Amino acid sequence: MAKKKTVYECIECGYKSAKWMGKCPACGSWESFVEISEEKNKATSKPSKILRFDEIEKEEIERFSSGDNELDLVLGGGIVPGSLVLIGGSPGVGKSTLMLKLAGNLDKKILYVAGEESPGQIKIRAERLGIKNQNLYLMPEIVVENIIEEIKKGYELVIIDSIQTIYSENLQSAPGSVSQVREATFELMRVAKETKTPIFIIGHITKEGSIAGPRVLEHMVDTVLYFEGDASRELRILRAFKNRFGSTSEIGIFEMTKEGLVSAKNKSFFSKKALPGSAITVILEGTRPIVLEVQALVSESYSIPKRSATGFDLARLNMILALLEKKLNLPFNQYDVFINVTGGIKITEPAADLAIIAAIVSSFRNRPISKESVFIGEVSLVGDIRDVPGLDIRLKEAANLGFKKAITPSKPLENYIKTYTVSEVEKVIEWM
Repeated sequence: MAKKKTVYECIECGYKSAKWMGKCPACGSWESFVEISEEKNKATSKPSKILRFDEIEKEEIERFSSGDNELDLVLGGGIVPGSLVLIGGSPGVGKSTLMLKLAGNLDKKILYVAGEESPGQIKIRAERLGIKNQNLYLMPEIVVENIIEEIKKGYELVIIDSIQTIYSENLQSAPGSVSQVREATFELMRVAKETKTPIFIIGHITKEGSIAGPRVLEHMVDTVLYFEGDASRELRILRAFKNRFGSTSEIGIFEMTKEGLVSAKNKSFFSKKALPGSAITVILEGTRPIVLEVQALVSESYSIPKRSATGFDLARLNMILALLEKKLNLPFNQYDVFINVTGGIKITEPAADLAIIAAIVSSFRNRPISKESVFIGEVSLVGDIRDVPGLDIRLKEAANLGFKKAITPSKPLENYIKTYTVSEVEKVIEWM
């Protein structure tokens, strides 16, 4: 016989208590406890068969294209049957638009589960995006048991929009609570593996930037993708933070247009006009080189000097300024310094250090840098300039975009572009 027990659960963090509490002792949320009933059943299960490691057969991963090169790149080469993919991002960034476009690209039987928008709203967006897939089916449903019953009827791909609106009738808590999100995701994972149907799940994010719901949600799925970008700007970046079937170092670059999200692979992130405070660098995201413009503004300070960086690490900027003060005797303690990376892209590698220094000195001296030059190199605390990985790939991309000169710490293997080598920060200033 099942034993019933009533407990109270925090809908914010999942903390459970035997009695109702006004404030959650785990996360500090107020009025967040809801009553749920737990059933304890005694069950026995057969132990799994033990396999010797050399007896295990290697599983070959099959994929099919999503119809979008950018999405395929981030997924590791395409969609894996039976995979569970979680896509998070801020409101309005384009999660639903990307999924609807995916459904329109494929000539497959697809189920789109709408838990937030009405069928009429989705129809309007589909017409704007030019969706003409005759095998696309819309299911306005939020009960996970009904969704799973429909999936078992036979679909080649399923999209859930969104997981926070789905709930199980077996639980008493409200949709969006920790227990409901966990239960719904587990059931979807089970049916995905059983039927070999790839399922894409859209998830909301919290104000801290993480996907709403329990952290175990990200552990349960096979792939976690984050959509980055400001809803007021056109550029969107799709990153993989977890991928059981491929690399997490690749990114997809999209641009939001009136036709929806389109590839921004060939979009330029730099200006061709030479102005003081502007320098060009080449960063590497996975295997993709991206040519960027970094901008610096150095102005005299009349109080405490300000430091600000958009798209660049502020702590690293302070380190670079301290290095320039010590090595070059530049009085940045009397100046405000602002750094900006164009295009809304965030630089997460040290290869742009040399370009940051060039832009800062260019603004300080009010001297423009030639737009035919790129700066690539990592700067250490002792003032020397060090090699960065993938130098040949970066210089080849710069040459393809028409750049004539490169300032780097070493010579590349191939002569894609005229290269000037510098080993110390002082040499860069001499070259400028």
